[in-house]
Amino acid sequence: MKKLLFVFAFALVSQLGFSQEDFKADVMKVIEMSGSNATMDAAKAQVLAMVPSDKQAEFIKEFDVIINSITEQQAKNFMEVYTHDDIKAMMKFYESPVGKKMQEKAPILAEKAIAMQQANMMQIQGLVMKYMQ
Repeated sequence: MKKLLFVFAFALVSQLGFSQEDFKADVMKVIEMSGSNATMDAAKAQVLAMVPSDKQAEFIKEFDVIINSITEQQAKNFMEVYTHDDIKAMMKFYESPVGKKMQEKAPILAEKAIAMQQANMMQIQGLVMKYMQ
């Protein structure tokens, strides 16, 4: 009887592990489909243009390690906030025509967001300097 209970518990834990792996894989797909990484890709392209060409390969390796870490944390956050069913519904949306259009336009919006943030930061820095004197 103990063996049967152990086998049942093991099977249940194994199934939970697989469903968590499936959940994470789906989350990673939603992150990719949503264009969430488009901002980082746009930032990478901007910074890469400032790195000497002979150092770009090493820069990309180190930058990608940081991005992968951020993406892993983002996936963890998604898994804490959304259910697997929520993620599956998001996947369906991103497979729809408007979802595909959002994916297509994400890099354009990311570039615009970076430019806007840079301009806003300059204004904020000026304001902070004004009041720090």
